[in-house]
Amino acid sequence: MVRRFFKHKLLLDENMPPRGVFPRLNEHFDVKHVDHDLSQGGIKDASVYELARTASRIIVTQNVKHFKPLAGGKSDAGVIGVPPHWQPKQVDSQLTALLMRHRPGYFRGRYISLGE
Repeated sequence: MVRRFFKHKLLLDENMPPRGVFPRLNEHFDVKHVDHDLSQGGIKDASVYELARTASRIIVTQNVKHFKPLAGGKSDAGVIGVPPHWQPKQVDSQLTALLMRHRPGYFRGRYISLGE
């Protein structure tokens, strides 16, 4: 049985580069940056999480320490942690591959690390 492609919705935290540096990710998914696209830079992490939850977006961040404890229930936003030393090209390919393998329910309310 062939799995249908799902266009995940992502929210890049302000510590991530602008979405333009992730060409593969932008080609396949709906990507927004909290500061560059939504003009919400400087808001608290809990507010970023709530923004992602209400918009049904998965948060992509290097700020694992603050976002990991926020990931919770099934209706919550998922959080994908990115190692801070990874170059944008590596993030682009690894994150795209992860998202292509999983349906949206897999990420809901979970913390997933790209580096582990």
